[in-house]
Amino acid sequence: MPALTDLDRRILDRIQDNFPLCSHPYAALGEELGVSEEEVFERVCFLREQGIIRQLSANFWASKLGFVSTLCSAKVPPDALDSFLDVVNAIPNVTHNYLRDNPFNVWFTLICPSREDIQKTLDRVTQETGIEILNLPAEKIYKINVNFQMQDKNT
Repeated sequence: MPALTDLDRRILDRIQDNFPLCSHPYAALGEELGVSEEEVFERVCFLREQGIIRQLSANFWASKLGFVSTLCSAKVPPDALDSFLDVVNAIPNVTHNYLRDNPFNVWFTLICPSREDIQKTLDRVTQETGIEILNLPAEKIYKINVNFQMQDKNT
């Protein structure tokens, strides 16, 4: 993987929060960072191709849109992992998932219009895979956002 340039780090710092909501966001970023719109866009594309940027997307408060969320976990045997993840990854309401080195080895977050819809979705996954899912609805949100500082602010 190529080393990040100073511009890459400045772009990454800037786009983690408050991405410009305007007709030419890369031009706005370029103006702020002292480079052209094209250069910002090219660097973002490169960083995405390299797998450094996974996605650029909005982060909504599900509850403010009338949705509910839950954290889910399952004990998935190694030989069933790929097929289980294929089913979970096909659900558009799954915001992210990850593997853990734990008996409960698959974790994912599910957002739906209602608790009933969440349960129906989880029941369908269990029916398709034969794997029971632990449903852990949030009682209180403690953290919604993480930013990774890419530049040394002391230099």
